[in-house]
Amino acid sequence: MTIQAQIELGLEAIDLAATPQQVALLVQTIEQLQKWNQAFNLTAIRDVNAMVTLHLLDSLAVIPFLNQGITLDIGTGPGFPGIPLAIMQPERPCWLLDSNGKKTRYVRQLSHELQLNNVTVVDRRVEQWQPEQPFSIITSRAFASLRKMVEFSSHLLAPDGVWQAMKGELPSTEIDELPDSVEVTDIQRLQVPGLEAQRHLITIRKKLTE
Repeated sequence: MTIQAQIELGLEAIDLAATPQQVALLVQTIEQLQKWNQAFNLTAIRDVNAMVTLHLLDSLAVIPFLNQGITLDIGTGPGFPGIPLAIMQPERPCWLLDSNGKKTRYVRQLSHELQLNNVTVVDRRVEQWQPEQPFSIITSRAFASLRKMVEFSSHLLAPDGVWQAMKGELPSTEIDELPDSVEVTDIQRLQVPGLEAQRHLITIRKKLTE
């Protein structure tokens, strides 16, 4: 199966509408990852069909459940979920943060080649970064435990913002270990086409103070 066919079938399964241009950009995202992975060691996944499933479709599966607003993808790695999110929702400002300079250089070049004007790439450690404005949504795929994600990035979240963390199996222990200052407001079981393993999206917000 071609990359394009796999992506189109995945979009249909997730029930996401995409223009031909968006499909082409998603294909290019995988082609560039495959092209540069060997030189830059961007991901441990080598098989191109697995890249589509485990990186691209895994990222796209969260779109129906993401809140609207300025979005920060922490620990973006080679650009997931930030790049697919920016492609599918060009009206959404997406900031992609990672402390690995090799990966942020790749993502910056990729976003330039794809002409994604809604993408900003930041090469910083999340706990040390001090942006001018807070974010409505902070998301991550494989950044850290929920508690560490909250503790490291709390200063980056707007008072009415949410964390939306992508996880595998339901992380009950991680949820129990969250600090008392936050609360889980939603848990979605994600269906990733071609993937039998469990995926969940955990939404967390700061508790309102009296």
